[in-house]
Amino acid sequence: MDSPAPIAADDVLAQPTRARLFALLGELKRPAGTVELAERVGLHANGVRVHLERMEQAGLVQRARVRQGPGRPFDAWTIARDARPGGSPPRAYRDLGRWLARAIGRGRGLRGIERTGREIGRGLAPGRTGAPVEALQSALSALGFQPAVSRGRQDNVTFCLGNCPYRDAVHENQPVICTLHEGITRGLLEALAPDAKLAAFVPRDPDKAGCTIEVRGLEARPVR
Repeated sequence: MDSPAPIAADDVLAQPTRARLFALLGELKRPAGTVELAERVGLHANGVRVHLERMEQAGLVQRARVRQGPGRPFDAWTIARDARPGGSPPRAYRDLGRWLARAIGRGRGLRGIERTGREIGRGLAPGRTGAPVEALQSALSALGFQPAVSRGRQDNVTFCLGNCPYRDAVHENQPVICTLHEGITRGLLEALAPDAKLAAFVPRDPDKAGCTIEVRGLEARPVR
């Protein structure tokens, strides 16, 4: 059984299984039971439950008791709306300082930061797939942004980000952090869907989240 390893209180997702579970819940975009999650990550349900409860204590996930027919209700897990992931599944806030040092060290102001962000985004891309919408959503989920997807007219796809994993840094310097994130998004698109265009990147209050990323020409299977 995969048992939780001792970790820093502010970096719960540094433990690989918890990182996988957090990313998986972001990809599913719906409540999921302990048994289902255990099957998806290939571990015993009892061990997965321990990890989920540790994540719940850290405010990363929440659970509801669901009853389906006779018998005991089961736990249904979702990412907490105000989750503040401090680790990376497999990458997140702890990489931000390294990325910023890399970007700022090259100078050239915000333009240079955006260019470096694109390089980072291309390196983070999970590899070309036949479903760019789902691939981009998965990459943003792995970074901790909790993206919700909607389709508009003219083959536009909008990702509304439900969480800002960099919110503390954004309070210090929003132009730099958001420019870096925009560059990372462009780099992800270049790797996942070279023909797609970033039509809009709209930052919001990091405490309320809701930043939007609008992409044109991102062909994929219908979003469920």
